Amino acid sequence: MSSTTADALRPVSARSALLGLLMGAEVPTLSARELVAGGGLVGFSETTVRVALSRMVAADDLVRTADGRYQLSERLSQRQRRQEAAIHVQTSAWDGDWDMVVVTATGRSAADRASLRATLTELRLAELREGVWVRPANLDLAWTDHLAGLCERLTMRPTTDPAELAGRLWGLTAWADRARELLAATATDDPVLRFTACATSVRHLLEDPALPDELLPADWPGPALRKAHLDYKDWLIDTRQALTEGSPPSERR
Repeated sequence: MSSTTADALRPVSARSALLGLLMGAEVPTLSARELVAGGGLVGFSETTVRVALSRMVAADDLVRTADGRYQLSERLSQRQRRQEAAIHVQTSAWDGDWDMVVVTATGRSAADRASLRATLTELRLAELREGVWVRPANLDLAWTDHLAGLCERLTMRPTTDPAELAGRLWGLTAWADRARELLAATATDDPVLRFTACATSVRHLLEDPALPDELLPADWPGPALRKAHLDYKDWLIDTRQALTEGSPPSERR
């Protein structure tokens, strides 16, 4: 891995590290001891972890349960579900059709417009032009009554090369280049850098358009990045459990 790749990764704060541990945990709650063990794996002292936990409870990032364990607030639980969907994305066979969403509502505030843009982006639609959003029809879009009141949903087929259109709308070359950098970073033996790369990978996978194979460039790194993230999450869970129980951590997978 080049130093350029390492330099491009922003350091993870104690808060981000603890959220990453909870969002990737195999159970919905973790004890302070488990979080201290996990934080220690990625370079944070026990004092730093405990201070961060207190601040996160005060900020409504975490909820402390009756038995003293920590769990994500409802707001962050929703974020966790979005992340899991990004990693375990389900696509269907593609017949060449595209979904097209046209925004028809008018007179909305700037905040409402920004919220709608965020929602359509989370659905992995791309903006073809202002108010017109498209994507290949290989995903089951979560089309709510609220969206139906703001937009018209249609089906279309582009007259131009669909692969070229997809590459332009989603910047596939740039996405793939960044994914390969993150894959290289996840292969390091530096635990802090590896954790940072995997935390960054989650955010990058949220931007994966989940396109049909027919529209993707050769050697698309999306599946490899997902696997690297899942392998690391499993290793982190096993190692955190071993440290918590006082036994030697398992070998990295």
